[in-house]
Amino acid sequence: MDRMFAGLVLIAALAALPALAQNSSPVDAGQHPGMPGMAGMEEMHHVSAPAPGPLKVSFGAKTADFTPEQLAALPHITISVYNEHEKANQTYSGVPLIDLLTPLGVSAKPHGKEFRFYVVAEGADDYQVVYSVGEITPDVHDGTVLVADSVNGKSLGNNGVFQLVATGEKRPARWVRNLVAVRVLPAQ
Repeated sequence: MDRMFAGLVLIAALAALPALAQNSSPVDAGQHPGMPGMAGMEEMHHVSAPAPGPLKVSFGAKTADFTPEQLAALPHITISVYNEHEKANQTYSGVPLIDLLTPLGVSAKPHGKEFRFYVVAEGADDYQVVYSVGEITPDVHDGTVLVADSVNGKSLGNNGVFQLVATGEKRPARWVRNLVAVRVLPAQ
């Protein structure tokens, strides 16, 4: 009896497949049915820029807010990167992320247990990425993680007032458009 029931269920499922195929779109490689592909998720999280607001930076109980004017007044550096999404070389200007974190107590030269800290950068659309403290520290890592406020000498446009950009990455998956928050947290 169980085999007959299982056979009927299988026949019903196979009969339903053509109808399901007509109502669905092709699945990207590496995608699970019913879920957007990685490219779709990146696009889904990067929508037009929200109204400008301060960038909130925190480490433990210490916090700092940066308006566009406050960030513009800080010493800037310029980095050149290839943006895989745009298929173009771009030049970003901004403040190294570590320069915003050291006044809150994050070490510019971490060692020992200080490597247990990580950074969560968040966009206005709730897109979040993680960097280890070692990745944002020039004393440890060759790459630069920048809080940019301009690209190619112009405002960031639809990428918001602030954008997190990093050198040394093959694609901009961990760049955060419309950057609104940076939190430094300890790994447990």
